[in-house]
Amino acid sequence: MKGKIMGACVLLALSTACTEKQTWGNPVEQVAIHRVDSMPDMPESYQMIDWKQKARDFDRFVFDWNNKSQTGPLIWLDNAHRNIDQTTFGLYTAINDIRQGPKANHGEFHESLNSLAAVLGAGLVGIDKTNQDGYNYVKMLQNYFNSDTGWNIVMNNTTSSVGMEGGGYGRDWWYDVLPNALYYAVCDVFPDVEGAEAIQRSIAEQFVKADSVLNGNYDFSYFDYGKMQGGVNHIPLQQDAAGGHAYVLLSAYRKFGDPRYLQHAKSAIEALLSQKESRFYEALLPLGVYTAAYLNATEGTHYDIGKLFDWVFDGCKSPTGRTGWGIIVGKWGDYDVSGLQGSITDGGGYAFLMNSIKPAWPFIPLVKYQPQYACAIGKWMLNNASACRLFYPGYIDEQHQWAPELKDMTNNTIAYEGLRKHDDYGKKELKDVSPVAIGDGPKWIKGNPTASMFSVYSSSPVGILGAIVNTTNVEGILQLDCNATDFYAARPYPTYLYYNPYSETKSVIYRSSTPCDLFDIVAKEYVAKDVSGEGGISIPAKSARVIVILPAGTKLNVVDNQIIANKQHIISYQ
Repeated sequence: MKGKIMGACVLLALSTACTEKQTWGNPVEQVAIHRVDSMPDMPESYQMIDWKQKARDFDRFVFDWNNKSQTGPLIWLDNAHRNIDQTTFGLYTAINDIRQGPKANHGEFHESLNSLAAVLGAGLVGIDKTNQDGYNYVKMLQNYFNSDTGWNIVMNNTTSSVGMEGGGYGRDWWYDVLPNALYYAVCDVFPDVEGAEAIQRSIAEQFVKADSVLNGNYDFSYFDYGKMQGGVNHIPLQQDAAGGHAYVLLSAYRKFGDPRYLQHAKSAIEALLSQKESRFYEALLPLGVYTAAYLNATEGTHYDIGKLFDWVFDGCKSPTGRTGWGIIVGKWGDYDVSGLQGSITDGGGYAFLMNSIKPAWPFIPLVKYQPQYACAIGKWMLNNASACRLFYPGYIDEQHQWAPELKDMTNNTIAYEGLRKHDDYGKKELKDVSPVAIGDGPKWIKGNPTASMFSVYSSSPVGILGAIVNTTNVEGILQLDCNATDFYAARPYPTYLYYNPYSETKSVIYRSSTPCDLFDIVAKEYVAKDVSGEGGISIPAKSARVIVILPAGTKLNVVDNQIIANKQHIISYQ
């Protein structure tokens, strides 16, 4: 066994575990995601930043009402009292976006996908957004619940009068579904906020009605939740909205226990799987993959998870869909960019930070329910979490940035919106430079400044990485928190995914303040027992472990191939 083991008592425990006869079932055979197989085991340009600190710095910078930097305040009050009789807040989508702020569009143009992700991310890294600087930001988010429009779901803006400035409002389906998934997540992180439960119930009822009306046919560009009818326009068809519907309805079922929500979560997944090819568009399909995986584990369904994963990673190839949208693989110049999400085909590749962060939310907890994907997801996340730093001006060389002269105004907490294989603005200094940190802000409206390439909207979900990603004593082996974003699920014990990218066994240190047993649901074995202080987790070469942290002495039983702790909690479903 290679790697240093800390403490004689731990060494004894590990030796005992290694010689113990296995009694917990057969190890889980790993299933490949072939596009992940094409990614490097260990990126050559690997660097893991402190994502938790990055999230805390983002919150401090963006929610600073007296920001004295070059950007000025990125937050303002909206006193229009739309939908809910209260003042709310707005965040700039991008730095110096001329469409926004207290004096533009009556101060009402701000996006829930930005505000919700920022509040969620802060909560995930331990910041109380119900009481910060005298504001209850979680309560203020309720203004995005569009009761005035009769849609009665959470939407991307507070009113349709500014909706056309951004996305959604009967034009672009994912913009109208994702805010509701985010809202459920926020409500799990910040429970018992006045008025929230009624909004969650309304969302669930509207989604039940929508899935009933759609009746398996999601062949639309958008859906009007007021009129309960779909429509087609110039925007590609978004059948993967079914994945978003399923996730929200599953969350509603886990919160409220209404069997109708479970029934329609299954109905939506079946509509998703009825597609003949990938319909991946922006953000919703990964939520559907998680939902299908969870239902397989807990409800005995047999949904084809492998097909859904391939649809995400290989991307959409249909001319009637978001052609080329998928997970990027490769090296651009000297930088590894595997794992990022965006267009595989646009200009040779165009990745987006927001889209690259968001799949971690469903994919990391998914391995608790489908541990056969532990290696594939661990390898993908290693690549993705390393490459996500490249959007930040402080982590990519100046010659690879479109506006290096402006990087100081970002405090290195506001990232470029995107990372392109090649510049598409035609800047002569960037000819033959690859990749280029860049953004679409100047294209949104005439007069938008170069600074709008720096995207608050794209940076706001950074707390998802902050909550999930931790480093270990071995460079390149991450401790990935499988519970952090498993919203409304039972989470009785801490659970972590570890992936070893090396060609030899490695041992990582696990620290615990109370005695615990470490059980791997992939190998179906204890890796250590009665660990107190520091213990070692030995991980074979190019393998993954999903470690459940059990109180020392926890009794395990096998019932119908499921491993149950203390005759109460299922820790292994297969």
